Amino acid sequence: MEVSELLKKVRRIEIKAKGLINEMFSGDYHSAFKGRGMSFSEVREYQYGDDIRNIDWNVTARFDATFVKVYEEERELTVMLVIDVSGSSHTGGKGQIKREIMAEMAAIIAFSAIQNNDKVGAILFGGEVELFIPPRKGKSHAMRIIRDIIEFEPVNKNTNIGGALRFLNNAIKRKSTVFLITDFFDKGFEIPLKLANKKHDLIALRMKESIEGKLPNFGIIPIRDPETGKINWLDTSSRRIRKTYEKETIKWEGELLQFFKKIGLDNTVIQTEGSYIKPLRSLFKQREMKR
Repeated sequence: MEVSELLKKVRRIEIKAKGLINEMFSGDYHSAFKGRGMSFSEVREYQYGDDIRNIDWNVTARFDATFVKVYEEERELTVMLVIDVSGSSHTGGKGQIKREIMAEMAAIIAFSAIQNNDKVGAILFGGEVELFIPPRKGKSHAMRIIRDIIEFEPVNKNTNIGGALRFLNNAIKRKSTVFLITDFFDKGFEIPLKLANKKHDLIALRMKESIEGKLPNFGIIPIRDPETGKINWLDTSSRRIRKTYEKETIKWEGELLQFFKKIGLDNTVIQTEGSYIKPLRSLFKQREMKR
């Protein structure tokens, strides 16, 4: 991609993201991401917009004013974007490709963090961690992250979610809010995912195409694995093959969701053919209700 074209694309995503921030978080970024597992730091006078659940009634009773508890992360939160840039991130069917949607969602999250004076960093991974961007503040830093998500091409186009999460746990010592954005086409990530969810406030955004759940009847077609490049021929006109595919997909999704539920992982599905606004807003609203 030419530099001028890349910069225009990054700029378009920036404008779109900033326009969607209030819609995504209903104007309350703090309720969606702050308060989980935080250590008490101090109290301060109540300000308009503060969560009334944080009022310190003992201190308030002693003074002629309302005081709220302040937690450590309220001063500064670290947000990490763990992005799957493997070969399958370039698929997408009728809608946008997964990589473009990932970049837009990452932009919304990154600019929200920057606006709230928080740090944001990123880990881009395929078959291994390909790029680590340490968390920092500032608009130029957020723009750099978005640019890298759009244009970065991994050396290893396979997927290793477990390796990326192990890297996260070793590199980021302080508890952070972590967005894992991937289609979860991988195996053996369960233990690293469970450990990362315990250490951090982990949120999984699972990318999905409609064809991943139902195989259309296109006759005999070539299927190219985007991660290995290998081509296999598949007879989609076979009812047995279509039913087997759908059955296996349903089983895989059910087991994945059951595991997410078991470890208490916040998650949602992002369809490439539709809008990501509704599922993200619903997820963030659920998180606010848990506070």
